[in-house]
Amino acid sequence: MSITSFRPARVLAASAAVLSLIAVAAGCSRAEDDAAPAASADKGPATELRLGYFPNVTHAAALVGLGKGLFTKELGSTKLVPTKFNAGPEAVGALLGGSLDASFIGSGPAINAYAKSNGEAVRLIAGTTSGGAQLVVRSTITKPEDLAGKTVVTPQLGNTQDVSLKKWLAEKNLTKTVKVTNLENAQTLDAFKKGDVDAAWLPEPWSSRLVLDAGAKVLLDEASLWPDGKFPTTVLIVRTQFLQEHPESVKQLLTGLVASIDSINADKTAAKTEVNKQLLDLTGKALKPAVIDRAFSTIEATADPIAAQFPQLAKDQVTAGIAKTAPSVSGFADLGPLNEVLTKAGKPTVDAAGLDKK
Repeated sequence: MSITSFRPARVLAASAAVLSLIAVAAGCSRAEDDAAPAASADKGPATELRLGYFPNVTHAAALVGLGKGLFTKELGSTKLVPTKFNAGPEAVGALLGGSLDASFIGSGPAINAYAKSNGEAVRLIAGTTSGGAQLVVRSTITKPEDLAGKTVVTPQLGNTQDVSLKKWLAEKNLTKTVKVTNLENAQTLDAFKKGDVDAAWLPEPWSSRLVLDAGAKVLLDEASLWPDGKFPTTVLIVRTQFLQEHPESVKQLLTGLVASIDSINADKTAAKTEVNKQLLDLTGKALKPAVIDRAFSTIEATADPIAAQFPQLAKDQVTAGIAKTAPSVSGFADLGPLNEVLTKAGKPTVDAAGLDKK
């Protein structure tokens, strides 16, 4: 199955819509900001579901679900329209602009989408991946202080890895001495090979590609910074209006997601083959066996969004200098549909950690 559907025009339109949304929000009164939107009525199955995802190993559950037709199977008459993005802020623009219904996305941009819409536009409905992000550097860099005067790359301003890097630099008192720039992942690989950049904080498979294809080494695995090594690298969010109007379609999508995660955990070899097949289709190049093996060794496929970490992730945006105040994540999660799906499948439910309450 081809999953290369990508509509740049929609993304451009979405960006314009986001600017409009922010301008309107800025002019609202406090009373308007606090007013809860009227709940939309259940309109039955959606005609179509526009789903965002990225061509990364950290989106393995999306790639396997799309490639094996697991989402399509569960959605029935609802047409699935997959749309590829390269980084979270682009997907946020499409979601807030109304040209996307749901998206696999990093935890940082997910929080930003919620915050930009004053907690109204989107809801966190599932996790998909824990782990799978590393700071990789040139062999001459052996400690954090060696990064002083160097250039470090992240995929995009404000994306999950960008926040993680800047928070870490701030904690190491390196913010003023390290230059942080943003490049698409493939460009980062080329720039590292040419010697134009010295380090990068990247999601899989790109950290593995720099290590195995460009001679980089790992200075820090982000998992070492979190309790039990678990943190939400990729989650699934949905437009609140879509969730209210088409709750059954959302549960069908989640059923497909759980099936995809089960498939990955049951047979890692088959999952690697499917992910590599989709990456070849999407990017024109498959990963070397050693690269995809290494990338898979750093991730865990899980439907648990690890909600308890989101308040800290929101605070990290302040430490990173991305936000002046920590975005509120109260009310961000609606894990009811996921827990219904998990219960039906005889699986343990997941904890919203209080994020389901305002």
